[in-house]
Amino acid sequence: MTPPKQARHSGYYEAIIQLRPATEEIIRFINNQCKKRGEAISKIAEQKNGLDLYITSQRLARTLGPKMKRAFGGELLITRKLHSKDRLSSVTLYRATVLFKPRIKQESKEQPL
Repeated sequence: MTPPKQARHSGYYEAIIQLRPATEEIIRFINNQCKKRGEAISKIAEQKNGLDLYITSQRLARTLGPKMKRAFGGELLITRKLHSKDRLSSVTLYRATVLFKPRIKQESKEQPL
């Protein structure tokens, strides 16, 4: 169970969406989906081959993966990592990682055989 949105600190995140490579179109798509659901991107980390977006909702990140794959095509990998264990309820808490590699559109013409 996640804390109420008011109780979350500025660096709070439940999932990471890794875009390799990142495009403006995909970032706009993710931003619009976050606004619709009332979630936030708490941090954006630039990597040498793309971006890492830290999302406050694991459920949103896990549903965005297949939506991005349908909309843009490419590879998708969803994993989770043990984060901690709740002291009161003894429930194990995980952080999800959604890796998305969009299909790169090649602008070159047919290659001769």
